[in-house]
Amino acid sequence: MNVPSELMTSERLHEYGEFAEVAARAGGDVLRDWRGRFAVSAKGPRDLVTEADLASQKTIREILLSKFPDHGFIGEEGDQDSSISSLRWMVDPLDGTSNYVHGFPAYCVSVALAYHDEVLAGAIYDPVADECFTAIRGGGARLENTVLRTTDPPQLSDALVAVSFPPHVERESLAVADFLSIVPHVHSVRRTGSTAINLAYLAAGRLDGFWVRRIACWDVAAGLLIAAEAGAVVVPCRHPDDPSKLPSQTAVSLDRPAFVAAANQRVATGLHDLLTG
Repeated sequence: MNVPSELMTSERLHEYGEFAEVAARAGGDVLRDWRGRFAVSAKGPRDLVTEADLASQKTIREILLSKFPDHGFIGEEGDQDSSISSLRWMVDPLDGTSNYVHGFPAYCVSVALAYHDEVLAGAIYDPVADECFTAIRGGGARLENTVLRTTDPPQLSDALVAVSFPPHVERESLAVADFLSIVPHVHSVRRTGSTAINLAYLAAGRLDGFWVRRIACWDVAAGLLIAAEAGAVVVPCRHPDDPSKLPSQTAVSLDRPAFVAAANQRVATGLHDLLTG
């Protein structure tokens, strides 16, 4: 889908990117403030929500919609209104909630603006490392003032890759089958517990590949743009609920994201071809 030209001016994109970063950093400040003093509730099996998630999203929403009141908003913790505009802010106020609850330092805030399936600006902020990964469409990706580029592994067997599993994984699940099909063919596999961090690390050259079959738009919107702007190859793959073997689209659908992202075409093709079904 073509993005209207008025949304693609340098001034407009930089404004979107600036507010994505401001909002992501503000959400991270909330998470730091809440560490050690929150209550925990369950959203589902092995899936947690904290008061910190809710407070972070409230802060981010207020920042974004006070500046862009005509934009839609989709946040992980509810409070969604995506019907008023084709421009939608997609926000995960705490990606890696279980890590956060347990004090494991792999969680972040993810903020992105998308026009339908086209992400225009994104920011991922890691409040533990105090790192902010950012990108605007066509403008490259950065970690603070450093321009990001993906690695260039000579072959799949040299690649350090990551995977996102659902909160609850059955032994016979497709997620386990995919893992077992890939692990013998790569250097190593990591599971950080944060999809946004996986994609940011891919952009920064800390990972060489990543795959996921079932995830939400707020987990991946910012990361997909940041990784792509750093040179990553992104290939859609079959969603578990899709009866067709291969997706009909060439771009990732933000309504049902399922994809392989990799540092180069060799790794992307290798991972995609190994996925079961």
